[in-house]
Amino acid sequence: MIERYSRPQMKKIWSEESKFNKWLKVEIAVCEAWAELDKIPKNTIPKIKKASINLERIAEILKVTHHDVTAFLQAVSETVGDESRFIHLGLTSSDIMDTALSLQLKESSKILAQDIGELIIVLEDKALEHKQTIMAGRTHGVHAEPTTFGLKMALWAQEMKRNKARMAEAEKVTSVGKISGAVGTYATVSPELEEKVCAKLGLAPAPISNQIIQRDRHAQFVTTLAIIASSLDKFATEIRALQRTEILEAEEPFSAGQTGSSAMPHKRNPELCERVCGLARLIRGNASASLENIALWHERDISHSSAERIILPDSCLALDYILNIFTSVMKGLQVYPENMQRNLELTQGLVFSQRVLISLIDKGLSRQKAYEIVQRNAMKAWKQRISFLALLRSDPEVTAQITVTELELLFDYNYFLKHIDRTFERLGLIATKIKKAKMVDLAPQSL
Repeated sequence: MIERYSRPQMKKIWSEESKFNKWLKVEIAVCEAWAELDKIPKNTIPKIKKASINLERIAEILKVTHHDVTAFLQAVSETVGDESRFIHLGLTSSDIMDTALSLQLKESSKILAQDIGELIIVLEDKALEHKQTIMAGRTHGVHAEPTTFGLKMALWAQEMKRNKARMAEAEKVTSVGKISGAVGTYATVSPELEEKVCAKLGLAPAPISNQIIQRDRHAQFVTTLAIIASSLDKFATEIRALQRTEILEAEEPFSAGQTGSSAMPHKRNPELCERVCGLARLIRGNASASLENIALWHERDISHSSAERIILPDSCLALDYILNIFTSVMKGLQVYPENMQRNLELTQGLVFSQRVLISLIDKGLSRQKAYEIVQRNAMKAWKQRISFLALLRSDPEVTAQITVTELELLFDYNYFLKHIDRTFERLGLIATKIKKAKMVDLAPQSL
């Protein structure tokens, strides 16, 4: 189970003890609301609020009832006495289970939002640190034109900001309670009771429900987790690619005493990033099950229930885990600018081919003719591993249009960096840098 990998806070939310305590919290809130509506005696509430959970007793009763809510109710009643007759008054099992589940999802959302926020900070720091760290941009895995490692990090930070907004919306859509009784008609309860209970629990009442809170809400939650996991998968895949021996432009942390292979002592494998990618697949698979849970028979069946007992905790636990793993990877990421520069120059200047193409077009050649000239020289440079600029200097069709001096000026990496500040300003990263600098300046100095 993924549970053993996640942080204690998330594990606690999805523990059996936490679940039953939340069930009891909902039951007590309902009793308090009934008392406020003068349906049950107010003097019973202090005794009811002393009810407690005994996991062993619940498990023992469950062997007989084969129904977890009735086992829970019997075990709780034994700790209360006569006043227990008011517990679960007018309710159906899903009133308690679904409302308590919403509390678990809300708590989980807040932890995941915090995780995302921490990763955004790290990514923005890396973006600022490597804003001018030039490297080969790649499409199809092949060198395209130069970019910077900082731009790559800024792109990831912005994606995680979108994921933070998605997480907030997922929390909102699942932070609803349902105290509407069997099939949702309020026949044995009332909308007023539901409103009071939800207010006590910090939830919004579902505007309408049947026997359950509708599972499109939960599907939105899990698919949101799957999108976030897929972003991490994308980022981790990039680190893995950049860590390949032939490239080695970035490398995940490798601590003293760590080993990468039982057979090959030299190995430094991107195993943390690979773990992120593997668990992202699990979460995406769970998202598929959450979509299947939307369609139920009539006012409900329980075909969703067994799947949810796995996919909801496991998705929260797994995402919490890989968010923290990837944040630690990015904090300790080894970046090798010298290798980025070396790799950028492997193609003997071919990354400037578009600049030459545009220059020839500006001089009056047709795009087709200019493309043919540049591609001919580029293919020769690639196959023979010789300087692209040298070939262009010796090509009369090129020098008839562009002087050697003009050609040399085209081969300038700074050309690709000219709008980076503008991009960072759009993202608010320049302002972020200034704010952080001011915070450092204002910090009390040690004597």
